Amino acid sequence: MDPEFSHIKDDRVYMVDVTAKPDVHREATAQGRIYLKEETLQAIREGEAVKGNVLATARVAGVMAVKSTPALIPMCHPLPVGGVDVDFTHGDGFIEASVTVRTYGKTGIEMEALTGVSVTLLTIWDMVKSAEKDENGQYPSTRIEGIIVTEKRKGF
Repeated sequence: MDPEFSHIKDDRVYMVDVTAKPDVHREATAQGRIYLKEETLQAIREGEAVKGNVLATARVAGVMAVKSTPALIPMCHPLPVGGVDVDFTHGDGFIEASVTVRTYGKTGIEMEALTGVSVTLLTIWDMVKSAEKDENGQYPSTRIEGIIVTEKRKGF
């Protein structure tokens, strides 16, 4: 059995019509990790990164990304964003970011959560890239991994 794709019909791409659907409270959480050098992680924890407060900047970037998702993903519906939480956990060699988004709209909010966590992690990378480069300007140990939707809730 072939998979069914809601955004493709008769070999054409289109936005699914959700006009008739009722507004429903929905929530989605996505997370991912950025792996950095221990010295970089220490500078972030101690607030000594050259470009400023890395996690505060990444938090703002994540919220902005959530609100910009329909402009970035062509068939993504613009949804009313009721709330966004961006949280960080420090682990052994990494920072884990988690973005939870809430709406009262007609369709799911997981693309917003995924976009938010992706931009949050990219912003961390951007803020510390000078400390992460090796002598050849490369990033041998810096990486972003494991971006996933960890939870979706509807109608609560």
